[in-house]
Amino acid sequence: MPAWGASGTVVPILAAALWVLGPDTGLSQTSDLVSKTAFRVCADPANDPMSSKQETGYENRLADLFAGQLGLPVEYTWYPMATGFIRNTLRDNKCDVVIGYAQGHELVLNTNHYFTSAYTLVTRKGSPIDGVDTLSDPRLKGTHLGVVAGSPPATHMARNGLIAGARPYDLMVDRRHESPILDMLNDLNAGELDGALLWGPISGPLVKAGYPDLVVTPLIKETLPPRLFFRITMGVRQGEKVWARKLNSLIRRNQAEIDAILTEAGVPLLNDMGTGPLGEAN
Repeated sequence: MPAWGASGTVVPILAAALWVLGPDTGLSQTSDLVSKTAFRVCADPANDPMSSKQETGYENRLADLFAGQLGLPVEYTWYPMATGFIRNTLRDNKCDVVIGYAQGHELVLNTNHYFTSAYTLVTRKGSPIDGVDTLSDPRLKGTHLGVVAGSPPATHMARNGLIAGARPYDLMVDRRHESPILDMLNDLNAGELDGALLWGPISGPLVKAGYPDLVVTPLIKETLPPRLFFRITMGVRQGEKVWARKLNSLIRRNQAEIDAILTEAGVPLLNDMGTGPLGEAN
């Protein structure tokens, strides 16, 4: 799961309950562990802009969309997005879906992806590095960049000789008590950093909501590993293939509304290969 990017999506265990989504779905069986009375979501209570206990995040809006399609109320199990999140929520059968989870992560069974995004470089408008879209750009030499420790951009920084001037910020924290991403953006806004390397689905909405003097540029031109773009899915319990297919059907039928929610929030949406904006050919 990319740092600060993919929150897990909850997926219930499949068995023999009859859920009717519509005449064209062809899906009827789900697990006895999947709630029949609520759309049960595993979420972080303090993970704005994605999820919050006040239900202000874009993942909260996506949960409302899916619950509405199922004709069920949303029911949350709150747990910090840190070590033990999946074990204490999804695997403990307290909830059935994590709304945002990186494709291919072994802790969950992934649905089909419903958006693709990338790490970004956040800069001050009009600065010498405003618009830089690759970490090999010579304009970055000698700059001071904030980066989440252990995240993929750190490897590219090391390759390009940018580590000496870097300021690391913690990866796994309880956002109820610490907020290193906001700390990084505030440091950039105050001029203590030249740029901030952040997962786009976090940086885009935060900048749109509260940092009018900052600009977000997706890093879509890197050709060497590790890759900086990720496809985001919903996460369900391993083995819950019927439930995953039910969610896949909902994703397919509601993709336009999903895109609208994410776009309104400020999430930078890319094509499937992460090479350009959504809608641009791969």
